Amino acid sequence: GRMLLLVLLALLRPAGCPMAEPHGGSDQEPLFRGADRYDFAIIVPAGSVECFWQFAHQSGNFFFSYEASRVTGMGNNRNILATASDPSGSQLGVSQHMRGQITFLTKETGFYQLCLDNPNHFGFMQVYLNFGVYYESLDGENKQQEKKELNNTLEAIEVSIEKLQLHVFHMWRFYNFARMRKGADAFLLESNYNYVNWWSMAQSCVIVLSGVLQLYFLKRLFHVQTPSRQTC
Repeated sequence: GRMLLLVLLALLRPAGCPMAEPHGGSDQEPLFRGADRYDFAIIVPAGSVECFWQFAHQSGNFFFSYEASRVTGMGNNRNILATASDPSGSQLGVSQHMRGQITFLTKETGFYQLCLDNPNHFGFMQVYLNFGVYYESLDGENKQQEKKELNNTLEAIEVSIEKLQLHVFHMWRFYNFARMRKGADAFLLESNYNYVNWWSMAQSCVIVLSGVLQLYFLKRLFHVQTPSRQTC
């Protein structure tokens, strides 16, 4: 039943949209989640929508961060529409800005949809993405187990390592968000630098041309034609 559901989801998804698809095994084996987090950049063509699917189990923490780092064409509108939907198609979050985050708890197991809509109809947009899901153990379900872990040194060390890995994971998230900001700022500085250079060059050409024209008209103003000799 599980394999048939995965095959139907794979056949019904739109063509050309990537999906973080899990690999199913037997009923006795746990379902492999694949990669739980992704970090990459994508080019969204003018006036188009790019969508992704990320598989997540129930009771997970889903995060989705984006940064529109570069835009081409007329204007400099870096605002892009980002949406997140659950497996049933209900919208969970919307963000329309040059950068933003969408976070939520996964209430059901399945494929969650992330979409980017480029409103600029005259140029593409380069967008950095950082999304995925992480899981934490529920305190209410592990009250008795935690008491046993306190009496067992090895289990206590294992719990400490898991907490440390979770803290390192959040550090990785903040690092990627800062890296996205740095990349966007670098593109903006490069664009402003080229703009200033071209504008300065154009102003210099106008100044030189106006000087040459002034010199030419002044020369013609003081130019006196010599009268021709009269014969007696």
